[in-house]
Amino acid sequence: MRADGGYVLEIRGADLSGVLDAGYFNPKPIRVSRAVWMQGGEGLQVAVELNDVGYPGATYVLKYDAQADQLVGKYTQPQMQQTFDIEFVRQVQ
Repeated sequence: MRADGGYVLEIRGADLSGVLDAGYFNPKPIRVSRAVWMQGGEGLQVAVELNDVGYPGATYVLKYDAQADQLVGKYTQPQMQQTFDIEFVRQVQ
């Protein structure tokens, strides 16, 4: 869940090719057009692209912070021409 509100990024699964099975909710589902993971010099990274009403081309580029057990990074909302620093905290279910 995003630390600043009720936005939820749900990562359901990942395959070795880098494709993620992901959902995004605010609180209703928002269409995820692309979700990938990669292992780089900065560790595990996740990129998610949204494509729905009010979210055309919105993207998250996140890095996994293992010490804090969080995804941290940038959210870009091209429709509003804004980028925000964000973090997702793990929700235990």
